[in-house]
Amino acid sequence: MELQQLRYVLAVAETKSFTRAAERCHVVQSALSHQIARLERELGGRLFDRTSRRVRLTAAGEAFLPAARQCLDAAERAAADVAAAFGEVRGRLDVGVIPTVAAVDLPSLLKNFRTRHPQVRVSLRVGSSPDLVEQVRRADLDLAFLGLPATTEPKGVRVHEFGRDRHVAVVAPDHPLAGSEEIELSRLASEVFVDFPIGSAGRAQADLAFDAAGIDRQVALEVGAVDLMVELVRRGLGVTMLPSTFVPGLSGVATIPVTGAPQRVEYLVWGRAEPRPAAAAFLRLLDLPAES
Repeated sequence: MELQQLRYVLAVAETKSFTRAAERCHVVQSALSHQIARLERELGGRLFDRTSRRVRLTAAGEAFLPAARQCLDAAERAAADVAAAFGEVRGRLDVGVIPTVAAVDLPSLLKNFRTRHPQVRVSLRVGSSPDLVEQVRRADLDLAFLGLPATTEPKGVRVHEFGRDRHVAVVAPDHPLAGSEEIELSRLASEVFVDFPIGSAGRAQADLAFDAAGIDRQVALEVGAVDLMVELVRRGLGVTMLPSTFVPGLSGVATIPVTGAPQRVEYLVWGRAEPRPAAAAFLRLLDLPAES
């Protein structure tokens, strides 16, 4: 069993396509398929069910995947540790991020990191704060940038608070409230809202504020992508509330400070175990000790 075969299996499992997996691994599809078939013969069972429309893991494949991932992670960690012993940071850095991160300039931070450590492969994964925390706990991510209600703190991970912020109302330019200097939260009670899906941290921030004020509101459109959310607001389908530090980059909408608005805290979280060399280097760039 070769490490390259394991990489091919993981790529197919994640992309659900032999073609896309070959593109990701920078090999021709026939070579990737040959290596996986060879591995299946060695194991004595098929790892994937293939049809003309889809590729999915068999029960054997589901059982094989965690050990394959652990084996690859261990091999990459060993190589990175050897490089670190010679003063070179290599390996992989898996970063999770919420769509509305604003407390740090993440593109500039990553550019600085890549300039210092060009041998590190960086992977960004966008998701909701609870999901990202769970992925950090499982070591599927090295670290993650979160946004949570002020009453909630990440558990089971190491935590650094970057900043606190309040939401503002975001409305279409021709909305009757556009141009207001400041409004009470109650002024939004009669509005139709576009918001994040129920159960998400982004949705919880607004729900907690309205519940605390005893105000009912109507959420007519639930959207997971903030770009689409803003576009719906821009077209007059509803209003929304977003962090004040995030909205300066938006165009074609009006923003209004709100008394009693939801509060958000942005965090960086990372695992309790000793971080991989690349993650440790990223934390050093932020002047954060990995063992804190």
